[in-house]
Amino acid sequence: MKSFLRSAALVMGTCAAGLFAGAASAETGQPSPWQINLQAAVTPVMEKIHDFNTLMLIIITSIVLFVLVLLAIVVVRFNERANPVPSKTSHNTLIEVAWTVIPVMILVLIAIPSFRLLHLELNIPKPDITVKVTGHQWYWSYEYPDNGAFGFDSYLVPEKDLKAGQPRLLAVDNEVVVPVNKIVRIQVTSSDVIHSFAVPSFGVKIDANPGRLNESWFKVTREGIYYGQCSELCGRDHAFMPIAVRAVSEADFAAWVAQAKAKFASAADAAGQLADAGETATLAAGPLAR
Repeated sequence: MKSFLRSAALVMGTCAAGLFAGAASAETGQPSPWQINLQAAVTPVMEKIHDFNTLMLIIITSIVLFVLVLLAIVVVRFNERANPVPSKTSHNTLIEVAWTVIPVMILVLIAIPSFRLLHLELNIPKPDITVKVTGHQWYWSYEYPDNGAFGFDSYLVPEKDLKAGQPRLLAVDNEVVVPVNKIVRIQVTSSDVIHSFAVPSFGVKIDANPGRLNESWFKVTREGIYYGQCSELCGRDHAFMPIAVRAVSEADFAAWVAQAKAKFASAADAAGQLADAGETATLAAGPLAR
């Protein structure tokens, strides 16, 4: 009996250690081989999600071990050989009260940090910067209304064009750039179908619905590049709609904003000139061209 319990405890301990080891070995900002836990946290919200996940792991492991011990006791003490004359006792009041009250107490223990986490996620503090995110089939558009109202599209980098260090199916041509230790509010919408903006290291996942503006926030505490993907089945190329956010220092962000204004304003002007030229050509061709 004792050896059986020791073996069961060893197995459960090994499983729990493996889960924690998976969390420790996970790369920051992107998935890693053999990863079995959450990505490393770089925002206050994701840190709380990690804490809640650990609490749930402890509670679940404790319940499994407790039930396993009860099953072992029943098998050993109440089998036919050890207990040839079974008891006919029923309706044990103490046991019935216990198995009603104890689960309720466990649910309350889970609910308190859960509600606190929801409050943290849904109550957006005063933002330092706002980024508007628009989902399309199948790419993202970003606008910076607080930094000159410029915007750009962000597409997946094809595998043949990947540079050294760029992850397959996650790298994009134009990354979102944000400053570290600043509260970033994201306003998310869609131009066609339902998409979902999700960056695991930030603890952010919010639907992009056409005709509706949803909001969330994050505050990155470490410089680096963090990847995500559309997390809604949005059509044929759903798997090729990545998100890349680069967190930089405040000085580097100011320099990037100055460059982005010129870069994307020039691109917008060129697109506008092409559209105007096409409209002029159509008008010159006369009614038959239309």
